[in-house]
Amino acid sequence: MIAPVIITVLLLLYFVAFGALWMALEDGMPLIVTIMGLSIPAICIVASVYVLIERIKEIRSGVEDDLDKY
Repeated sequence: MIAPVIITVLLLLYFVAFGALWMALEDGMPLIVTIMGLSIPAICIVASVYVLIERIKEIRSGVEDDLDKY
């Protein structure tokens, strides 16, 4: 159960760094470009946390492998 958490934390750090870099380089960009540039990493952060929560639920319920559904 620790591996999904570690991977998610690394992804979150990457997306936060990307957003911070975008903010540092935003001089003179239109507001809509800045909003889009920051919303994409924010959406990825939300999706990563959602997938982590779903994976933890699967692990706790005993479903280790999705292949048993097929």
